[in-house]
Amino acid sequence: MKKPLFVIFIVLLLDQILKFWIKLNMTIGESFPVLGDWFQIYFIENNGMAFGWELGAQWGKLALSVFRLIAVSLLFYLIYYLTKKKIKFGPIVGISLITAGALGNIIDGMLYGMIFSESTFYQVATLFPEGGGYAGFMQGKVVDMFYFPLFTFPEWIPFLGGQIFFSPIFNIADSAITIGFLYLIIFQWNFLKNIDNLDVLTKTDLELDKDNSQ
Repeated sequence: MKKPLFVIFIVLLLDQILKFWIKLNMTIGESFPVLGDWFQIYFIENNGMAFGWELGAQWGKLALSVFRLIAVSLLFYLIYYLTKKKIKFGPIVGISLITAGALGNIIDGMLYGMIFSESTFYQVATLFPEGGGYAGFMQGKVVDMFYFPLFTFPEWIPFLGGQIFFSPIFNIADSAITIGFLYLIIFQWNFLKNIDNLDVLTKTDLELDKDNSQ
């Protein structure tokens, strides 16, 4: 379990360090270029899912938080189970990235409302404000900052004219979830096909290890 826990820890550390810096140094809507106009740090907050998608109302956010907690618990159990089954580390890396990403956004929703004052268009948030945070437990907002407005479609293109090609704003946690899914689909397809029969995977891994040692 040490390797997957290390992957999860590193992703969480980077995710939370950047989010804390954003909260304590930028106002809502503030931005600055990183690589020209096509990669910016652009501070927004959202109440919901990855890439700025949202679930409406307080109950929607609470339901999402509970769902995330259940999902992360199951992912941790899956990592533990696969480790005990001695499955190769490749698939576990992908699952660990997804777990870390989900957990990173859970931390925002669970705790940020209690430990930060509200970020506004005119005022930077403070940590542990005297009057308490801007929201209760599980009612915090997720911090997003990566923005890649790669290009704008020409006005003459029907339906898309004037729109930005890639408009979602996201964070390290969102990136970890996406990378984890893509990694599993592209590089660990054999694992996904046989996930309901892990004995086959274990046997295949043992045979590969035996062949490599000869």
